[in-house]
Amino acid sequence: MSGTRGGLARVLVLGIALALALLLLMAKEASAGKYAVAQCGWYVGADASWTDTTGAVKFRPDAWCVPPPGQDPFDGAHVKSFTRDGQTTVSGTRFARWHWDAPAGTGITQVRGTWWHVLHDGMEQRLGVAGPSGGFDAFAAAGATDTTPRDFVAGFSTPQAAFEDRLLCARAESKWCSLEPGSWSALRALTITVEDDRWPSAAIGGEITAGGWRRGAQGVSFSDGDVGGGVRFGETTVDGNRANLTEYSCAKSQIGGEWRATQMRPCPLSAPGGATLDTTRFSDGPHALHHCAIDFAGNAGCTADQTVYVDNTPPAHPRNLALAGGDGWRRTDDFDVAWQNPDQGVASPIAGASWRIAGPAGYDTGAKFVAGRNLVALQDLTVPNAGVYTLDVWLRDEAGNEAPASAASLPLRFDDVAPGVAFDPLGEGGTVVARASDADSGPVDGAIELHRHGTDTWRELPTKVAPGGGPGEATLTAQLPRLRAGAYSFRANAVDGAGNAASTTRRADGAEMTLRVTRRGLRRAAGARRTRIFARLCWRGRTRTQLTVPFGAGATLAGRLVDGAGRGIGGRRVRIVSRPSRGAIGVARVDVALTDGRGRFSAPIAAGPSRRIFVSFAGDTEIDGAGRAPLTLRVRGGVDLHAAPTDLHTGKAARFSGRVRTSGAPLPRRGKLVAIQYFEQASRRWRPVLFVRTDHGGRFHARYRFRYVSGSASIRLRAAALAEERWPFAPGFSRPLTVRVNG
Repeated sequence: MSGTRGGLARVLVLGIALALALLLLMAKEASAGKYAVAQCGWYVGADASWTDTTGAVKFRPDAWCVPPPGQDPFDGAHVKSFTRDGQTTVSGTRFARWHWDAPAGTGITQVRGTWWHVLHDGMEQRLGVAGPSGGFDAFAAAGATDTTPRDFVAGFSTPQAAFEDRLLCARAESKWCSLEPGSWSALRALTITVEDDRWPSAAIGGEITAGGWRRGAQGVSFSDGDVGGGVRFGETTVDGNRANLTEYSCAKSQIGGEWRATQMRPCPLSAPGGATLDTTRFSDGPHALHHCAIDFAGNAGCTADQTVYVDNTPPAHPRNLALAGGDGWRRTDDFDVAWQNPDQGVASPIAGASWRIAGPAGYDTGAKFVAGRNLVALQDLTVPNAGVYTLDVWLRDEAGNEAPASAASLPLRFDDVAPGVAFDPLGEGGTVVARASDADSGPVDGAIELHRHGTDTWRELPTKVAPGGGPGEATLTAQLPRLRAGAYSFRANAVDGAGNAASTTRRADGAEMTLRVTRRGLRRAAGARRTRIFARLCWRGRTRTQLTVPFGAGATLAGRLVDGAGRGIGGRRVRIVSRPSRGAIGVARVDVALTDGRGRFSAPIAAGPSRRIFVSFAGDTEIDGAGRAPLTLRVRGGVDLHAAPTDLHTGKAARFSGRVRTSGAPLPRRGKLVAIQYFEQASRRWRPVLFVRTDHGGRFHARYRFRYVSGSASIRLRAAALAEERWPFAPGFSRPLTVRVNG
């Protein structure tokens, strides 16, 4: 009878609880977020604690909730409390319990599941909740054995702090319950509904929020937080459209078409994250950036809209690009350009302009940028030498967009070199011809003048200017008038397209253009002169006919062409031939230098191997040729030396390494011979320590053991690239280094 009454009581309690739960659910529409927690079923474990309150170990727990994959997920699944074998009694009010805590800031509003039990002699299974203030309120109790798993459900109008399953001696504290035979209680397939009415917090930052105009890939960072079930999602939107969704790691499982938590707090309370937004997906202009954190219950906490400015479109080309003063030839190296900026609309303003100048001989400034909001001009541009160059100008906006392919272009024509002009020998029939040349703007005008010796005036002859035989050439032609007896000089004037002017009184061979008129007619002055050449090699203040320079250094050839009286002969071409020493790869190099008005000339001698240099003058119709003995330029070999260690004890070895450098010379087949030398203080001389040959790359390695040093000694060492047959360098030496040896 007592078992029957216990069963009826259990059914009554469950019925009342179910009715109350349904009424509560119908009366109150959820205004806060909720989530369901699955426990001990569906291949899910139990996020619960177990306690024995007897203090004498009268009970024991057992839990098996996750069957092997493929097996029925509820087959054998359980969380149980057992009375222990070998124990005879337990005091009244004592119990064992399984306990599920709601996370802080949340509460349990419903529990459903399956229970069954074996109960003897006053033992009961009670299901109940603990409120925020503690205590235990049972919503279901059983006092008789029922091994058939039966469903239960209970709802709570006030969210509860915890759910418990108790196996209890349901008698007064002064009484006891027999544990022979044993009793047990069991649960499985729990679904615990947790109410979470706290909104999570959200914060957003990162590169895209740094202000100004943004383009391309932009980093965004966010920091989401919660005090209940934890943060499940972080969602970033732009203009209300999802730009990024981050799902944080949560303990969950999909059951019956819905996601259920598998732990009471399934998600992290703090969830920092980041993403990269592709702003090319957005139109140019301002956009509203928004970020929300969503917890497992579906509550969302969002940031306020933040305006970000996006621009991924380069500006169009400059409009009406023009050069101040026009785009014709000029002889002043100073160019100013101006333009009109295109309308940017909602995009970012113009932040400046990039420009580039390219021209002859591979000249290229590379892209250069001039900042300036709504910049519309560039001033004081220059070019390095005379010639035609191309200026490209394109625009950059405040987002950093620019497109060199959209550049507007115009030519920069600069010529500061006066045209060359020289007379031809006087032709038959009294025709005077001068030829002008200008490689850049070209000759455009000119005149021939006549001067009679003994007078102070020049007389301009009627001159015809016609194109010459090639580009940049022109011919000036004038007819001689009837002349009185006497001596005359001629002067030719030429002007190029940039306004540069040049004058000469000489022929192309350097002789003065003169004419002597006698009663017999015209004749030219003649009479060859003897000449001599003086020349020296110069480097850093030293002047020699035989000069030695370091590896990698060049030199200067300087000299003078004079006549028999020692007077300088100007306007003549001197031939300079440099012949590399035996063993060098290069061939002879021929250069030409032009003498100045005092007969002086000079030419650079580039870095390279040792050479012999020949200087000569071929002569012309008025002066003899001349030459001189060859000059010798000796170049020392280049070599480096390293040592490790540089501080060691007697009997230890140092490792030496280095490299012989070459310039225009191959290494000997056996490798280059190198001597490692030390400085002998007594004789003040460098003495050899060992010899080594390099590999085919010029590198060498050697070891030397310091055997006979007593005390402490600092030894100076250097490497010497020695002279060899077919090695076109003089002996060269590395910088000294010091090795310290301690005896």
